[in-house]
Amino acid sequence: MKHLKFLKKIPQKVYFLFLPLFLLFIFLTGFLMTYSFKVWNIGNKLLPRPFNVSPEAKLPIIKTKFIPVVSAQGAIIMDADSKVVLYSKNPDLRFSTASTAKIMTALSALDYFKTTDILTVRQATSDGSVINLFAGEQMSFENLLYAMLLPSANDAALAISQNYPGEEPAFVQKMNSKAKELKLYNTHYSDPAGLVDSGDYTTPFDLARLSSFAIKNNTFKQIVNTKEKVIYDTTGASIYPLQNLNKLLGIDGVNGIKTGYTEEAGQVLVTSKDEKGKTVIIVVMGSEDRFSDTAKLLDLVSNNLTYLSIHPKLR
Repeated sequence: MKHLKFLKKIPQKVYFLFLPLFLLFIFLTGFLMTYSFKVWNIGNKLLPRPFNVSPEAKLPIIKTKFIPVVSAQGAIIMDADSKVVLYSKNPDLRFSTASTAKIMTALSALDYFKTTDILTVRQATSDGSVINLFAGEQMSFENLLYAMLLPSANDAALAISQNYPGEEPAFVQKMNSKAKELKLYNTHYSDPAGLVDSGDYTTPFDLARLSSFAIKNNTFKQIVNTKEKVIYDTTGASIYPLQNLNKLLGIDGVNGIKTGYTEEAGQVLVTSKDEKGKTVIIVVMGSEDRFSDTAKLLDLVSNNLTYLSIHPKLR
């Protein structure tokens, strides 16, 4: 105990001087340890690192805040580059995807097919929305993408999946593998068209995240930003005039993405909007009026965002 005797010789005033310095040391140590975990706390969303923040990402801030009243049971506004959530309502609640599953169908197919590839319709289907493709008909992959993403043709989605090696079962497996790759942890697919309500589910957060990646694919971006298109089969004998179901396309910077509806899912809409050269993703799920709800969320971000640079250490 001899080495502790020197403590008795230290004046009491030194203890009072040392205590604040010791507490400051503990505070700084705790702060640095928290920072070392590299988490990014934005609003009410804690985003674990790494989080795939693109190099051009900037931090969006809403200048004038207000809470839109929407009928949708789930909704979200997400900045596509930074993945920052600007608004949310039940963002992690699972809903049926309906036809927004075709966003993943398109993204998964674009990993494998070239736009010029010629695909053969294996079987005709009349389930839900179709353009009446017939068995044996041949069409370019690009034209099938237009059919699937504009009028939401289920027969086009089926044709794409059945031309994948292993056909539809293998393609659905590819869709779910892609979901894991993109860290969509609350998403699952049972078919390429989004018709199986019990097996096709996602959350507003996952759907916005998926869309933020999809919109960076130039082919996908061009197609979902198209209002009208006439496509043909390889013979030129079959002609299909297509209309985009997204009524908001071209309004207030809206340049995509996809509608969806089943009785169980209700009305679903994924929207991409150009805001000061940046892309904002808006999702409404379980909506009674998807276009009205989305218009209200558009009002929240239109000319109401400012972007701050993100420090390189947070990328």
